[in-house]
Amino acid sequence: MKPMKRDATPYYDSLETRPTELREQQLMAALPRQVAHAQANAAAFTQLLRDVDASTINSRAALASLPVTRKHELLERQKAARGDDVFGGFSAVGWGQRGGALRVFASPGPIYEPEGRASDYWRAARAIYAAGFRPGDLVHNAFSYHFTPAGSMMETGAHAVGCTVFPGGIGQTEQQVQAMAELRASGYIGTPSFLKLILDKAAALGVELPALKKALVGAEAFPPSLRDWLAARGVTAYQCYATADLGLIAYETQAREGLVLDEQIVVEIVRPGTGEPVPEGEVGEVVVTTFNADYPLIRFGTGDLSAVLPGPCPTGRTNTRIRGWLGRADQTTKVRGMFVHPAQVADIARRHPEVRRARLVISGEMANDRMTLQVEVSHAPPEGIAARIADSIRDVTKLRGEVVLSPPGSLPNDGKVIEDARKLE
Repeated sequence: MKPMKRDATPYYDSLETRPTELREQQLMAALPRQVAHAQANAAAFTQLLRDVDASTINSRAALASLPVTRKHELLERQKAARGDDVFGGFSAVGWGQRGGALRVFASPGPIYEPEGRASDYWRAARAIYAAGFRPGDLVHNAFSYHFTPAGSMMETGAHAVGCTVFPGGIGQTEQQVQAMAELRASGYIGTPSFLKLILDKAAALGVELPALKKALVGAEAFPPSLRDWLAARGVTAYQCYATADLGLIAYETQAREGLVLDEQIVVEIVRPGTGEPVPEGEVGEVVVTTFNADYPLIRFGTGDLSAVLPGPCPTGRTNTRIRGWLGRADQTTKVRGMFVHPAQVADIARRHPEVRRARLVISGEMANDRMTLQVEVSHAPPEGIAARIADSIRDVTKLRGEVVLSPPGSLPNDGKVIEDARKLE
């Protein structure tokens, strides 16, 4: 869909304000086609979804029946196929052939990601527009332009909005200040901490940056204290949540009440270590399905924690909102020389229908630690349930652990399945 006339609306396009029911209907109608496309054109999904009838994946419940692919699995497949397919079978395009990747990027691992030829391939324009950027603005893009895709991600998005881009990249703070002052950039895109460094350097040099009024930041935490610090210096900054694999996931609006999901993805919040969606409001891992034909990731686990916020955005955008980044979902830890994974905690809980939620707490000191599984059960738990759960702990983890029964709703809603509370000294 083409963007609306920019001076006629605060929204990037009409997708942002479509009725919630219509959005869900359209996303679910597109799911079977995307699953079938992934099965037919991405070898990894040909294997992972080999027993799946794509035509039946037309609801969130059906989507939740598919396996979650996590970043470490993607890396393992890429490493195993380095000589034949650097993308590990997850990309539907290579390069060199007509319609192949425009660029190839590398994230730590290394994990290689294709950039296709579509305009605004990473879908960053929506976040850039919501942050106040408009056609004719000069954007000082301080994301990296080498190895990782962040610089290209934001540049192509800014171009889609109608902005001109100065590719500042990272480092060289004094030269960044000089370029920003002489070109009179009206907006900054990059990490919030680097923007602070630039403004501090400008102050130290006695250089004023009166044209700089707006910013879109990401890739790291953006606390309210830093947001206020920037505002005190005349820069209104908003944040976005994006990854090298998926592109834009969610973005902040003027309401500053959570992050609104992008329009071209399906997001689920699942219990860490599983693919099971959690109730609305509960913290869990962000799992994303994209409609990107070049890189058709189905149920890709980001490893990030977040939670759904109730109700629509006060700005009139009708898509789901999430709380933003709340930590990491991969809480694997080592206890008495053995790794314990969130999936094992989920396995223990599944063996006992009485268990509603579980949280494994590792306490004591290193080399003298103990495990306690805190479980939420009904107010009248069956006799002997704690002993049976303890047996499951030993069976699944090969370690002994204590069991503490708690009433429903008593465990913290922070997404932690394994809490490492050991003393490090």
